[in-house]
Amino acid sequence: MLWRCGRIELEMTAEQAISVSHQGRCDEDVEYLMNVPAIKAQLDDIPNELMASELREYGAWNDEQLQDNDDNRARLVWIAGCDLDENGE
Repeated sequence: MLWRCGRIELEMTAEQAISVSHQGRCDEDVEYLMNVPAIKAQLDDIPNELMASELREYGAWNDEQLQDNDDNRARLVWIAGCDLDENGE
């Protein structure tokens, strides 16, 4: 499944999307998925500035929060997984 957000694309399986899109805290599941080699490689290809810029559009994080690249990676994986799970795109 391919998720698109502005100039960012992230591909994951339906199972991976579901794994980070559930009730309760998803932090551990997101952390695990971020380290799956195929996901990690995709995240490594996204410039930090681009990631922060795209996440800024959501209006959920301030500039200071968007300085943390690891948190931004987690946010992106979580958002992508939730969107894919809900919309099946």
